[in-house]
Amino acid sequence: MTALDNLPATDLRYRRWRRVNPSMMVGGTLVALVVLAALTSFVWTPHDAVHVDAAHRLAPAFSDGFLLGTDKFGRDVASQLMVGARTTLFVGIVAVGVAAVLGTPLGVLAGMARGWLSEVVMRANDLLFAFPALLLAIMLGAVFGASTLTAMIAIGVATIPAFARVARGQTLGVMHTEYILAARAAGRSRLAIALRHVLPNIASILIVQASVSFAIAILAEAALSFLGFGTRPPTPSWGRMLQESQELLFSTPRLAFLPGLAIALAVLGFNLLGDGLRDWLDPKLREHR
Repeated sequence: MTALDNLPATDLRYRRWRRVNPSMMVGGTLVALVVLAALTSFVWTPHDAVHVDAAHRLAPAFSDGFLLGTDKFGRDVASQLMVGARTTLFVGIVAVGVAAVLGTPLGVLAGMARGWLSEVVMRANDLLFAFPALLLAIMLGAVFGASTLTAMIAIGVATIPAFARVARGQTLGVMHTEYILAARAAGRSRLAIALRHVLPNIASILIVQASVSFAIAILAEAALSFLGFGTRPPTPSWGRMLQESQELLFSTPRLAFLPGLAIALAVLGFNLLGDGLRDWLDPKLREHR
């Protein structure tokens, strides 16, 4: 038990807000900008993101009404970045959501069951962890065709082991606490203990894991789209924007720099947000600083 556990709820909330650190603020700001761009793209973009305008191909920035110029097909780069943010976040949300929904119960089960059942779950988890996500995406792409769905499934399945490991480790720690022993003595079922005691106490670390996994999902989606196994044209994708700019890397470097910068800032934002959430949600880390 920590010193913060004896504080009233209002004081605890106040101290938590006092613990908001620069990493959380910077990360939250970057993530908010990406989310804002994605949401705005649903209702407004400077131009049609998929409209090909051959007369204005490779237009420089701030010319002819194009804020960031156009690509080799005459498509507005700013509009493509905004819609690409929507695609990236959609893939990340679904992939991380699938991984959390499947990986968390497996980890809790392994942490509570122990014995042979725990070993079977974790060895299967290790086997899945050793299977490269890219190879899985190539296999799915060969069977079902490259698409956003393929990217979501590949990233989601590849992220399951991370959630299972975190959930198992945290569950093992929770199972030794006094309130779990009291719940067992009261005759509560394992399902009731998992839902009422285990999950609420490991939720904070799972939120942090989701933030970190989201950053990994952004990189994975960009890599898959770059290789042609992710989002298919004409839907904009940051990874495919990088792929299409390869041949113009030296003549028009902004076409590679802008989507690369967008990927870097989004990944940095989610990583910093995850680091800040870890400190904010766990008062023990604050006390040891």
